[in-house]
Amino acid sequence: MATEISDSENAAPSGVHDDWADVRARLPQFADKLKADRPLLDSLGLKPASRNLIDFGPAALARLEAKALKDIDVRRQMEATARANFDAQNQTHGMVLNLMEARNHSDLARRLNEEVKHRFGLMAATIALEDTGPVPLGWKTLDYGGVDYIIGEEALSLLGPDAVARVLFDEDVKRIKSAAALRISLWREGRPGLVSFGSADFDGFTPDMGAELVAFVARVVERVADRWPVL
Repeated sequence: MATEISDSENAAPSGVHDDWADVRARLPQFADKLKADRPLLDSLGLKPASRNLIDFGPAALARLEAKALKDIDVRRQMEATARANFDAQNQTHGMVLNLMEARNHSDLARRLNEEVKHRFGLMAATIALEDTGPVPLGWKTLDYGGVDYIIGEEALSLLGPDAVARVLFDEDVKRIKSAAALRISLWREGRPGLVSFGSADFDGFTPDMGAELVAFVARVVERVADRWPVL
């Protein structure tokens, strides 16, 4: 016959609460020994606190989560920028290959204009040359000293709204809000000229923008144009 266990047998022995109050009052005296007793702490499921211990409370977790989200956002921005730069370089290389197939000066200007519209969504691209001699068909004509007047005597390039000029873009200038103008020097006599790119966006070209890719295209135009004499 099963023995019945009374509630009184399950209850804490008399005086336990009083004993715990006494133990609790004495624990601070043995704090160092308690923290050093790893087996005891492990058996109780406790870990010692220290200056190097990270508090993974709700506030700390919230801070870590916010930092992780910020890091993800920064990484995504960097990845997007890298992809955009890679795409721009690929498009530039494709355009250069097309320019190298030009048959004459007029064809070179036509290809440059079409390529920047198709590959980069720009409004126009032009090649301009000072009129100290013949100017190829399809190129813009600048007065003597026109290059220095537009971009400055010492500058190699000009980016931003200040580079927008009717002499470079004709009637397209009404729709162009920013531009890039790059200095070129052609043939043995070093005739000064400009390669220009026009954008319909105010921030299409800005003064603080790097000019490496457009300068690279300008150097390609410079060398391809050197293939033929000006007639």
